[in-house]
Amino acid sequence: MKPTATGREILFQTRGIPPVGASVSLALQHLVAMIVGCVTPPIIIAGAVGLSQADQVLLIQASLVMSAVSTLLQLFPISRYFGSGLPVILGVSFAYVPSMQAIAASGGGIGAIAGAMLVGGVVAILVGLFVRKIRLLFPPVITGTVVFTIGLSLYPTAINYMAGGTANTAEAVAAQGLPEAMVYGSWQNWLIAALTLTVVMILNHRAKGIARLASILLGMLFGYAVALAFGMVDFSDVGSAAWFSLPRPLHFGISFDAASCIAIGLLFAINSIQAIGDFTATTVGGLSRQPTDQELQGGIIAYGASNILAALMGGLPTATYSQNVGIVTTNRVVNRTVFAMAGGFLLLAGVSPKFAALLTTIPQCVLGGATITVFSTIAMTGMKLIASQELTARNTTIVGLSAALGVGISQASAALSQFPESVTMIFGKSPVVIATLMAVLLNLILPKERK
Repeated sequence: MKPTATGREILFQTRGIPPVGASVSLALQHLVAMIVGCVTPPIIIAGAVGLSQADQVLLIQASLVMSAVSTLLQLFPISRYFGSGLPVILGVSFAYVPSMQAIAASGGGIGAIAGAMLVGGVVAILVGLFVRKIRLLFPPVITGTVVFTIGLSLYPTAINYMAGGTANTAEAVAAQGLPEAMVYGSWQNWLIAALTLTVVMILNHRAKGIARLASILLGMLFGYAVALAFGMVDFSDVGSAAWFSLPRPLHFGISFDAASCIAIGLLFAINSIQAIGDFTATTVGGLSRQPTDQELQGGIIAYGASNILAALMGGLPTATYSQNVGIVTTNRVVNRTVFAMAGGFLLLAGVSPKFAALLTTIPQCVLGGATITVFSTIAMTGMKLIASQELTARNTTIVGLSAALGVGISQASAALSQFPESVTMIFGKSPVVIATLMAVLLNLILPKERK
């Protein structure tokens, strides 16, 4: 008879109650690893849409709360077809940022993003229902190309943020009574961004333990302190924010635009396949086995349903977080109590408007200096997936041509100017859509090389 696991041994099993101290510290480790990535997309989109301070707070709140809810739905399946039961963390995904920025630029606002999320959630559920057949179309060379292109597509956002944010023109800064140091392209913005990036890099390559894991967070705190010294931080809205408040369902409304729905729907299909990679990495690295078809199906269906709920609650699209998967593969801690605690901490942060208001005071140059390392990591993760297969002439053609067309068309703003606006919205704003479609098409039509 096998002895019952006790104490710290339970941390390496999915079920059971592990020691409280170890659980809390490990849960905070997961929270620190993902919190910056979770709150940055809402801040970026709020700026792109032009939301008021109060609405920015609500958007961050809803996104944090729904990240927590999405995580808990994965940890504790409602049925065999809803939830994976695997130790994963979900948060707001950068993969959707370019398309959401395009929707914002077209005047659709958060309501149009919410409508597209509803359609995307249905697409993800359909992918989950037929995942056994669909996953054959997405070998590592395809998913790697997608992830690599996502990373590339986010670089301009990081650079614009390092320079202070394109909205902070000299006229806009003067009209709002903000310090001149916040003008787009000022030396102060670049100095703070460079210092933030330097601290992140030093900690990431020299520090150990929690300091290395929290390198982005600690780098942001350092950059925040420098910005504070330059008078670039305003706390006036923090004092008036409430300590506790729940998100407001349908606060931003819902509207449906065909082009936006198609663009976001395609990204949901792509991220559903990406989730397969994260689920697989979690089970292989933490449980020493492949995920079952039931776990994959339930996980993707829950991913789609939770995003439908997020749209109704005024949040932004969530997805599995690869950095937290990396922690699992490193320490092999898979106990669901640890991940439930991390979700609980996320939930507490989301129901506090004062915490959300504090996040809105982070200068954009600090965000840019910290997140450019995140974006580069996303791109390199894609490269690792691509390199996991032999780089034959066929595979290099698939990757190179798909990325070239995706990034090239999105960067050449007038390339699709003679096409209908809906075509430009779907194919011309985010390089991920064209790169994915081309990668899948080339993988199907190019003859496979003989070994």
